[in-house]
Amino acid sequence: MLKRTIVLLAGALVLHTASQAQILKKAAGILNGGSSTTGSVTENEAGLGIKEALEKGVSAGISLLNKQNGFFGNELYKVLLPPDALKAERALRSIGLGGEVDKAILQINRAAEQAVGFAKPIFVNAIKQMTITDALNLLRGGQRSATDYFQNKTTESLKTAFSPVIDSALNKTSATKYYGSLVTKYNSLPTTFNKINPDLKGYVTEKAVQALFDQIAKEELAIRQNPAARTSELLKKVFGSKS
Repeated sequence: MLKRTIVLLAGALVLHTASQAQILKKAAGILNGGSSTTGSVTENEAGLGIKEALEKGVSAGISLLNKQNGFFGNELYKVLLPPDALKAERALRSIGLGGEVDKAILQINRAAEQAVGFAKPIFVNAIKQMTITDALNLLRGGQRSATDYFQNKTTESLKTAFSPVIDSALNKTSATKYYGSLVTKYNSLPTTFNKINPDLKGYVTEKAVQALFDQIAKEELAIRQNPAARTSELLKKVFGSKS
């Protein structure tokens, strides 16, 4: 009887040990980003994969927006007058200056379209500052966790770096001149009590940066959900391990 009990206990111990080994194996696979079908993914590969996905989103966004009508012809991203200028827009249109309002809006969008062409090195440099640990954690996050992290971490510094580019584009397309003229005319109306600010740079910078982050998020989602969007071996390996 004692011998039988010892045998049963030994068998149970073997099963428990095997079970524990399986659990540890699975845990190791998760930490490495791997699976039984794709093989393990190293921390370095996971980090590089997340960064490549973000860079791919930046490139996709710039390709979409850095062309004529990239902003102006896109209802999702078209830059309208700043919120505090909407009352001015209505007032100026009511006195026959709608053409000037339209011209200002067009040139503001032309400035945004031109400026995003210079955004890539600014965004890519910010992506490179992400640590491997950060990227590894983001690989296992939500559908746009990498974009959200990147956006929260870098938005202000990106705006600071991007602002001079926007300023230059606004001046080059005469958007500053057209918008300034509208503001001056509105502020000079006898019925105007609340003057509006003619400074466009911060407003357009924010709109352009938001549009690029939106495109980054769409690209991240595509890479996570659609194997066809994984256009490199690294993306296939890293994100394939999540499928």
